[in-house]
Amino acid sequence: MDRVASVLTRGELGLAHPGRPKGSFLFVGPTGVGKTELTNVFTEYLYDGRKPIRFDMSEYQNQSSVEKLIGQGAGEIGLLGRALTGVTEGTLLFDEIEKAHPLVLDLFLQLLDDASVTFATGERKNFSRFYTVFTSNIGSSEVMRMTSAPMATVERTVLSRVGQQLRPELVGRITEKLVFARLGFDTQREICELMIARERARLRDLGFVLEANGEVVEFLIRRGFHKTLGARPMRSTVERYLQDAIAEGLILHQSGSGRVVVDSRNERLALASHSE
Repeated sequence: MDRVASVLTRGELGLAHPGRPKGSFLFVGPTGVGKTELTNVFTEYLYDGRKPIRFDMSEYQNQSSVEKLIGQGAGEIGLLGRALTGVTEGTLLFDEIEKAHPLVLDLFLQLLDDASVTFATGERKNFSRFYTVFTSNIGSSEVMRMTSAPMATVERTVLSRVGQQLRPELVGRITEKLVFARLGFDTQREICELMIARERARLRDLGFVLEANGEVVEFLIRRGFHKTLGARPMRSTVERYLQDAIAEGLILHQSGSGRVVVDSRNERLALASHSE
């Protein structure tokens, strides 16, 4: 995160080269380790809560993908042009870059080299006020396997794989290339606690006030922890069990608020009755 902050600081202080994007990143690592989340967080912070403009590269794998992005005929600006209509700054997020067609990668070379893309209409869009983030799962198996190796060794191994699969002229133009480690149990515990607090706050806004003790937290951690999928299952686990407890309470003509307890017999969470 320090390395990301360094690029962002230079970009916001106007120190980045004016003929290139404010900063560019390649985030590499297994699924569910925070590549997209980190992009969301810094974009929301810099741009008053706005989200990145996201493109899933699994949808751009064939030769017509460039036309899909920048338009085919003289009157078309493509999906990229439409997403940028009225937008003068922000973050572009291209997920799973390794799945993009080589012609799309040529487009990225142009974007990184002179911060511009020309649409089919002839309009030329300048990207010097944008950050660009590429994510990839290249080397994920190495990250998952090298659990006892120093992070510097893991990073060298993964970036070597990146160099084999992506064109070196593209990788060389990216400002910062970062390898994300897999999330261990202690880290996922912290994430679970944050997600519980976030979900309780969201439910409070809907009128449901929940109290949750350590037993509830342990229950959710045990069911949400996933070694290979990272934090993705944790969010759905927290949301499902807390919402189910409220739903059951409402069906039983309770208020939907109160102290959450673990129902060990039925492997679920429930709202404590007044007698408990």
